[in-house]
This record gives sequence, C-alpha cells and structure tokens, in this order.
Amino acid sequence: MALRLQFIGCGDAFGSGGRFNTCFHLTGAETNLLIDCGASSLIAMKTLGVDRNAIDAILITHFHADHFAGLPFFMLDAQFSSRRTRPLSLIGPPGLEAWYNRVMETAFPGSSAAAPRFDFRLREIRPGETLDIGTARVRAFQALHGPPGGPYLAYRVEAEGRSVAYTGDTEWTPDLIGAARDADLFIAEAYFRDRPIRTHLSLNTLEAHLAELRPRRLVLTHMSDDMLDHPDRRGYESAEDGLVLEIA
Repeated sequence: MALRLQFIGCGDAFGSGGRFNTCFHLTGAETNLLIDCGASSLIAMKTLGVDRNAIDAILITHFHADHFAGLPFFMLDAQFSSRRTRPLSLIGPPGLEAWYNRVMETAFPGSSAAAPRFDFRLREIRPGETLDIGTARVRAFQALHGPPGGPYLAYRVEAEGRSVAYTGDTEWTPDLIGAARDADLFIAEAYFRDRPIRTHLSLNTLEAHLAELRPRRLVLTHMSDDMLDHPDRRGYESAEDGLVLEIA
C-alpha cells in the first residue's frame, strides 16, 4: 500500500470556495493519522466515507477553530456513534490539555469530564522536538501565526520512506526551510497571491523561497477567495476537498 494523503478539507476559516475546514488524512501500510481537525471535519469525513476508527493519531498545528474545533464532534462520535475501541493519540503544541478541555466544554458542557471508552492520550510537542507514532516520525517547527512563540506549529512527517511537510498557518519564517526541504510532498498555505499580510503566507512569498525549500512536490492550500479566483493559481497544483495524492 503506497503512502497517500487525502484532503478531507482544505479551506480557510471562512469557507472560501465552499470548502471544508483544514483536515488532511495520511495513510499507508503502517500509517493512519490526521493533520488538523477543523470545525467541519466530521461532516467531511462522513461525506468521504473515512473510517474514523482506524485513525491512530491527530496532529494539531494550532488552536484556531478552523484547525481544532472539530475535535468535540470527532470525540463524541467515537464515544457514542462509531463505538471506537482503538487507542487514539492527540498531539499538539504546549497547552494542549487546557485547550482540549476548553474546546470540549465550549461545544458540549460536561463532556471533558466523561472518560472515553478507549485509550486516549494527549501528547505535547514543541518546536524542534521529534515524536514517534508507530513507525512514523513527526517533527515540529515554529510557525508564526500570531504572538511570538504561538503556540503555532508546522510539521514534517517521515513515514514509510516518504516525507510530508505542512506549513500550518504562518507568515514566512526560516523554520519552514527545515520543515520542507526536499520533502516528497510540501503542503503550503497560500492565502493571497501578492497581498502582504501578517500571520499568513502569500504565493509571492512562497515563490521567493522555493529555491531554499526545494520540495519535490508543492500543493497549495488554505486559499482565500482572492487566491482561488486568481489566474496564477492554475500554474500550481492546489488542494481540493476530497483530492487524493499518491506520495511517490
């Protein structure tokens, strides 16, 4: 079984282009994990027929709702609907436990006190740290999406002889070079074509650094309506909800 990635959702916080919030599904012979779980992710997973009970871990880049607020729906579905028994790890930046309890209580008061019927682990990861999920290796990098230090992360996942990098939401930072260099697949935010904005990447900025990043394959994601409608987008491979990529 080849390593593959499916875009469960690739939209921004505002549903630009009618797209679901960010959620990527990485699978292989020994790999089954989500990267982010935005508010609409359970709907999108059910639409696409994703086996949620087979997922071993969920990686969270940051605690904004379009990347994190799908967790209460995912967790309660696992508890009461899909009747999950398989262990699950939730991995994210420092402060993960407090933010997890907060999002659960905001969505469904009292839910954070209900112990799951399956083994559930919260695992923090900091920029520069590496963590193993089965045979997959995850490394976190500092992203810049707000106050310095965040917590905001970019990730690089090494699994089954392949590498997948993801910027998360971030303005340009040299840390992205370490995350993306020579990656088999680099998923990069391209919020605008050329409009400079703090906390987000533009396609112009990506182009200026491609010689340093050197990804083997670049796919754009998290695009605003401005970027989705820009004619230059056709010159690049870009994410679509439901799109499946084979990672060679």
